[in-house]
Amino acid sequence: MNYSISEENYIKAIYRLQSTREPVSTNALAVELDTKPASITDMLKRLKVKKLVIYYPYQGCRLSAEGTRLALGIVRRHRLWEYFLAEKLKFNWNEVHDIAEELEHVSNGQLIERLDAFLGFPRFDPHGDPIPDSSGKIATPSQVKLTTLGAHTKAKVSGLADQSQDMLNLLQQRNITIGTIVEINKKFGFDHSLEIKIPGNPPFIMSEQPAQNILVHHELEA
Repeated sequence: MNYSISEENYIKAIYRLQSTREPVSTNALAVELDTKPASITDMLKRLKVKKLVIYYPYQGCRLSAEGTRLALGIVRRHRLWEYFLAEKLKFNWNEVHDIAEELEHVSNGQLIERLDAFLGFPRFDPHGDPIPDSSGKIATPSQVKLTTLGAHTKAKVSGLADQSQDMLNLLQQRNITIGTIVEINKKFGFDHSLEIKIPGNPPFIMSEQPAQNILVHHELEA
């Protein structure tokens, strides 16, 4: 069955929100999609008829099994296109999201499977988010916040808790991307900032707010 762009955007928004709360309230959806609660209610009723959501009037909704399958397919397409744009067309990681928002609605199955194979079956997108495979399975990477590590440790950047343009622009200016090895030289108790060193660059100070949004794994002793 084919779905409208609006329907797919609702499904993706519910999928994103229900990872932290369930059921998803109409008010939360209204904020996420920047639309009126009355419009949310009308769409939820439509999605319920199509068996994509389980809707509880005045309580909220959650995705059905079919809705979850559809959401994972949209996420898969989005993240594969992000990977393609970054790796093959050399877009910066702060440029790929908006373009992928348009491309994710191209739902030709054969195209997506060939794209996946062409890219070498990547497991993570340019922001470190896992890419669902063709059966909908999605990896759960083991990650911790950079701020949880002690001084004199090394770790590999593997994801971002905050993927806003401001955050991506800041990290790009610091030459930090997914896969970058970062070394914590010092931790300052006064304001919880970090002195960080990355290969080929002089040490610099990073404040607590951006540092706690950098996710890392493969911690190594310096």
